[in-house]
Amino acid sequence: MDPVTERDIRASFVNCSKGDTKRLNVPAKLGTTDWEQLDFLGWSDLSYAGRSYIVVPRVDGLVGIALRYESSGSDRAQMCTVCTTTHSRGDVALMTAKKVGESGRRGNTVGTYICTDLLCSLYARGKKTPALGNRYRENLTPEERAERVRVNIELFVDRLYT
Repeated sequence: MDPVTERDIRASFVNCSKGDTKRLNVPAKLGTTDWEQLDFLGWSDLSYAGRSYIVVPRVDGLVGIALRYESSGSDRAQMCTVCTTTHSRGDVALMTAKKVGESGRRGNTVGTYICTDLLCSLYARGKKTPALGNRYRENLTPEERAERVRVNIELFVDRLYT
């Protein structure tokens, strides 16, 4: 992922109002982010339990998405549908996003199970390991797993527009 600025981030959101975009907390350490390791930027709003954001680079520009999830989490191990990492309880959540346009204004949402720390790119590359400590065995290289993250996050973003 190419580096992004706070201005880029705020301009990228597609499923929330301009007022919400102005008020959201952006990551504090954008200048020290290792952009080469990221397929998308994700962070949680520490002042608002259950609210997270992702910014996904696409061919036609950045797409920012506001997400919500139940912060109490599940009591069982779950797998992230973006990076296919299995986490212990509470580290994967069903995150939902309002759809884009009229459909979203009517309250329609899409959801998927995602790592609550939104570090799917690092899990795929083996730079971070889940607290559970074990990954199921697969014969994919880190590059192939990173490509799977990009494909899966694109599929999620595409669903916002349908």
